[in-house]
Amino acid sequence: MGAHTAQGRETPLPPEADEICFSSARDLARRLRARDLSAREVVQAHLDQIERTNPHVNAIVTLAAERAADEARAADERLASGADVGPLHGLPVAHKDTHATAGIRTTSGSPIFADHVPDADELVVERMRAAGVITLGKTNVPEFAAGSHTFNPLFGLTRNPYDLSRSAGGSSGGAAAALACGMHPLADGSDMGGSLRNPASFCNVVGFRPSPGRVPSWPAAAGWSTMGVQGPMARSVADAALLLSVLAGPDPRSPIALETPGAAFDVPLERDMSGVRLAWSPDLGGTVPVDPAVTAVLEPAVKAFTGLGCVVEEACPDLTGADEVFRTLRAWHWDIVLGALLDERRADLKASLVRNIEEGRALSAADVGRAEVLHTALFHRVREFFGRYDALLLPVSQVPPFDADLEYPGEVAGHAMPDYLEWMRSCFLVSATGSPALSVPAGFTSGGLPVGLQIVGPHHADLAVLRIGHAFEQATGHARRRPPLA
Repeated sequence: MGAHTAQGRETPLPPEADEICFSSARDLARRLRARDLSAREVVQAHLDQIERTNPHVNAIVTLAAERAADEARAADERLASGADVGPLHGLPVAHKDTHATAGIRTTSGSPIFADHVPDADELVVERMRAAGVITLGKTNVPEFAAGSHTFNPLFGLTRNPYDLSRSAGGSSGGAAAALACGMHPLADGSDMGGSLRNPASFCNVVGFRPSPGRVPSWPAAAGWSTMGVQGPMARSVADAALLLSVLAGPDPRSPIALETPGAAFDVPLERDMSGVRLAWSPDLGGTVPVDPAVTAVLEPAVKAFTGLGCVVEEACPDLTGADEVFRTLRAWHWDIVLGALLDERRADLKASLVRNIEEGRALSAADVGRAEVLHTALFHRVREFFGRYDALLLPVSQVPPFDADLEYPGEVAGHAMPDYLEWMRSCFLVSATGSPALSVPAGFTSGGLPVGLQIVGPHHADLAVLRIGHAFEQATGHARRRPPLA
């Protein structure tokens, strides 16, 4: 997957540029509206940081520098005219390369779409740009966002900013690595089996998988599906909530869009944690192998909640059937979305994706029906579990960031991983529940590799999950540790 890039510090950023690139999105947005900073200054600082750090990690794969400079100039002129500006006015963002961007190449990491330039933005990009975001370009993904390790035949491999020999995770791996390096303050991503949470854990940033329908998706081939969602990434929970406030809210183009307006998430996240009831499961009730290096970080990290006044007990919901639900509905999804490409361009699809599509084609109506029955039963068991607990704490990833030259870890804690999904069960079993789930930085291994804590909440309790994550983040401060590269 490419030669190892030597790790080392770049020439330090000038103090003013460093301040811009590692400010919170909320602070940058405030300073831009107050005209303490211009959009041109903010965009240029981030373009300089991309030039400085991106050659090492390969996070941003299409750069629209001239367009971004033009948009920054227009943003400054708009503010100076006295016109209203959006909550993300002047903030530069590179969008995930599976999210369609009008006039900017969108490849999904596939040679099939190497030259594809959409005519229109998809809904998440449309909402971000309406809120004032300036588009810098696109972030790297695995082919068609399939898998939690970011590499593809078009752009190659995205490396972990904390150790360039390691994976940045995926499928939103380019977005996570770019955030960690200060290339942009916010990022959009998507998550079916962990694609917002896993790269956030690997890169020491925040990734939030919202409840299905919280962030409407359009266009979508299977608009009623709840397995895949889109959502925010950031360097703090508060910034993720800010982006969620822009992404969330009803839209007539999505049949499952929730009615709660996005503004409901642009609120203070502070809360009294006394008496909050938390379940902690280091291995999902013994059903998921976890590398001891991950457990060694999370066991002491979870104790921070006790210090906040929470009641923490070791417990886990009954997730029987969740594996079958996820694998069946995922395979069905891939056949719906990519079945025609398999017929026309099989040689241009990676082998693991071909297998997934073929698994979808082999499903019978009875298979899909059984998965939906199991899905419903799972929902009710998890609903009853959250009648006793306010949130569930568990590992995001079963392993620390692994060797980037592997497709996926072949073994976890002595257990063989038969395919590229098995090592992500701590995330994809949660996807099957439909619960909102947050990845928040929780510490580092003895070798300096980031580890995230997953916080899972009841059905539609997105704000409650963000508030619990914010309290943990403020009590521990792990997110403040930057990678050596940055």
